[in-house]
Amino acid sequence: MDFTRPEAELLTRILHWRRDVRSFRTEPIDEAVIERLRAAMDLAPSVGNARPWRVLRVETPALRRRVRDEFARCNRAAAEAYDGDRQTAYLRLKLAGLDAAPVQLAVFCVTNPTEGHGLGRQTMPETLRQSTAMAVHTLWLAARAENIGLGMVSILDPGTMAHVLAVPADWEFAAYLCLGHPEATDDTPLLHRAGWQENTPTTWDER
Repeated sequence: MDFTRPEAELLTRILHWRRDVRSFRTEPIDEAVIERLRAAMDLAPSVGNARPWRVLRVETPALRRRVRDEFARCNRAAAEAYDGDRQTAYLRLKLAGLDAAPVQLAVFCVTNPTEGHGLGRQTMPETLRQSTAMAVHTLWLAARAENIGLGMVSILDPGTMAHVLAVPADWEFAAYLCLGHPEATDDTPLLHRAGWQENTPTTWDER
């Protein structure tokens, strides 16, 4: 089918307003919305149709506390890598929504799935990780279209996360996602607004 110009412009709006959300309201997300978001991940592309992503919905309070503690440990270590004003600026940043987000997802990538029978990844096995990243991005856009905020917590040790969540040995930690109704919406990235790093344009160079 062909899409109309207004539909293309709507996608551009969703892309423009897609933000890494850090501040959430605690009210729950309707389960029907969560199911639509889960189904959206089924639409993501993947190498060889291997669909290597595995998603755990982390609900147990004890597990959430362990994730929160691991973030705090890693965040302290990350802060020590900076000096002076840059360290001060780092410590001012809100880098996680773990305290309030009602839905928290741990995403893993299977490193050698039987699905796909190896198609397309013999010379580039990293395409499995790329496929998992595309599934996360698909979820991110679908969440924004549902007026749900999503924030990705990357200040976590992958090995520790695999241990905490007791996953199979061939599951590689990819992302920890916080979802919920955002306290506010903004079309400017947090790190841009905070003066940490502005967006740099994508260039398509010719060869």
